[in-house]
Amino acid sequence: MKNSSAFSRDLASSLVVFLVAIPLCLGIAVASGVPVAMGLVSGIIGGLVVGLLAGSPLQVSGPAAGLTVIVFGFVDQYGIALLGPVLLVVGLLQIIAGFLRIGSWFRAISPAVVHGMLAGIGILIILGQVHVLMGSKPAAGGIENVTAFDESVGRLSGASVTNEAVALLVGLIALLAMVCWEKFRPKSLPLVPGALVGVAAATVLTTALDLPIAHVSVPTSLLESISLPTAENFANLVQPGVILATLMIAVIASAETLLSAAAVDRMHDGGRTRFNKELFAQGVGNGLCGLLGALPITGVIVRSSANIQAGARTRISAVLHGLWILGLVALLPDLLEMIPLTALATGWRLISLHHVRHLFEHHGLMPVGIWAVTVAMVVLQDLLVGVALGLALSILEVLPYLRRKQAIRHSEVNGEIHVRLRGAVTCKDVPALLNTLEGLPEGRKVSIIGSHLHYIDHTSAETISEWLRRETKSGRTVEIHPPQAARHPRLKPLFERFSAEAA
Repeated sequence: MKNSSAFSRDLASSLVVFLVAIPLCLGIAVASGVPVAMGLVSGIIGGLVVGLLAGSPLQVSGPAAGLTVIVFGFVDQYGIALLGPVLLVVGLLQIIAGFLRIGSWFRAISPAVVHGMLAGIGILIILGQVHVLMGSKPAAGGIENVTAFDESVGRLSGASVTNEAVALLVGLIALLAMVCWEKFRPKSLPLVPGALVGVAAATVLTTALDLPIAHVSVPTSLLESISLPTAENFANLVQPGVILATLMIAVIASAETLLSAAAVDRMHDGGRTRFNKELFAQGVGNGLCGLLGALPITGVIVRSSANIQAGARTRISAVLHGLWILGLVALLPDLLEMIPLTALATGWRLISLHHVRHLFEHHGLMPVGIWAVTVAMVVLQDLLVGVALGLALSILEVLPYLRRKQAIRHSEVNGEIHVRLRGAVTCKDVPALLNTLEGLPEGRKVSIIGSHLHYIDHTSAETISEWLRRETKSGRTVEIHPPQAARHPRLKPLFERFSAEAA
């Protein structure tokens, strides 16, 4: 009976995730400058393959907005045929990383850098999608898209209403429908995604009025969209730019997946993510995407949160959502071809000032500065420069404390687990910190003792905070013992925050 109830919840959740995933698969393909079929194939693989192998029980994988800028620039420079071999290598790197058990190291990346990277990517996507809204082709870079605005705007006016003006109107209607739905959503329909409502409104309008604007193009058979890599494609992998792009996709896809998995763990009380297994599953999925000529995939927080909110209990919901995408593409491709392209240019929620406020309130100006520099360099230069500079500033922030010895120890005292933090705990200690905290016996009272702690950076502090919220939510009792008053000035407010989260 219990299994039957869990399956019925997973079945219902899979339909919700399917409705969320369809506009995302199509929109991310458009933003990446590739045929929409590539996004759909990635969604299918993310569900059917990664869903079966995943180390995160409720995370849902598919094409991700965080990689669109890299893919767009790569395809623009090297061509779409080379993307497949690159993803095969990316998949292999992720599989190796999973076997080498280095999943926790991706979580040691500063939150300021990660959120700065995502915000910068969000700005670049919006700059490109403004052109899509006006029926024009976006450029590969942010500056190029800004300088091309005059040309795209110029196409809106003419002796009569131009097709570009019609496309802009339809896109704005789709955007308005999405925003209004999110703001005034009926209580009886809490799980219907706003993106789907926006796409549906634009599709109905375009079809009813037979408007002369571009629509989604789907092959009559999914097999037609599959393009296997050739030997010539593999020979081009040795180009320096291609090697750099491969490493960037592998690192960013892995980091985004594992950060999403950590966020998903905070949303439910079920099993925790096995990060190295999740990396392996993503590697298999990206390898298959490369083999079949699809987009790269990651764990996606939008689909995953919808999955949890809909009541999913196991990974079956993720697998079934992939099956529904396959069924739609195989049986009803004409339905997808009714969707206007401009309806898919509704923006992405990668820019969040909430993270900036959180960093400032709890960690001061330095992490906010790292976030701002990362955003600026991603937009003005490129993704690699922005992330590299952000990481460099993160290391610079903790450099004075790297020489100070640190120790993370745990012991049992009168039936309680005591975790003692000594010296300076920085981002380089996050893997050891995670191994200690996540390896503690379940159900036992824990005391975190920082009496001999001299410094803790914001990356390590956020790691402890996430663990505290998750464990206290599951019912574990945690006591916090703050450092001595003469230590670093930011330690006292941090430990007060820890105490509040453990209460």
